[in-house]
Amino acid sequence: MSEERSRIDHLVVAARTLEEGVAWSESTLGVTPGPGGTHPLFGTHNRLLRLDGSGSPAAYLEIIAIDPKAIPTRAPRQRRWFDLDDPAMRARLAQHGPQLVHWVVGVPDIAAAVAALQAIGIQRGPVISASRQTPQGLLQWQISVRDDGQRLFDGALPTLIQWTGTHPTHHMPDSGVSLHQLRLRHAGAAGLRAALQALGLDGHAVSEGPAGLTAELDTPARGRVALLSSP
Repeated sequence: MSEERSRIDHLVVAARTLEEGVAWSESTLGVTPGPGGTHPLFGTHNRLLRLDGSGSPAAYLEIIAIDPKAIPTRAPRQRRWFDLDDPAMRARLAQHGPQLVHWVVGVPDIAAAVAALQAIGIQRGPVISASRQTPQGLLQWQISVRDDGQRLFDGALPTLIQWTGTHPTHHMPDSGVSLHQLRLRHAGAAGLRAALQALGLDGHAVSEGPAGLTAELDTPARGRVALLSSP
């Protein structure tokens, strides 16, 4: 692994529809998310919210949903990222509304990071290239996505990303929302800790228990808000 450090890139909030995701952000965080874009590979679209206090470059919160007007350009046997095609995930979003489901870590060398996980028996997925157009130009990145779309460790093990060129937060306005803390839990806490250590992410709190994530955000209108994830 490079001397540069792995770090939180963004938190993933999944929604049944993007409109529901925007309404969730306004009611839960008191903030309307900024514009996002579409992902032709996966047939999804998003809205974004910059999170300060998380390092440099800043992290962000992604609200993502299946785009009902799009057909993924990936092979039919390959599922969408973040378990968005999983029936259990779709049922959760329909019953409980938008929710935190995952996190993504920026790494300095994604091939080395994937190999580090493979060395301890974890198949994080192949590295694929993706991009989307923005008013400021083309965003490009490499990301680890399994063919089955699974997040692994019920979402507690991050997806890996390496940006090419400009990071998206460079053009995001301040939101007033900052990331205070991210905590992880899983019945296989020892295995999760080993995976995070392999990625250079030893500093994140991992506890034994029902799988999930807790992200504490400081917001201008709602104070400190805890976003909870459960399988």
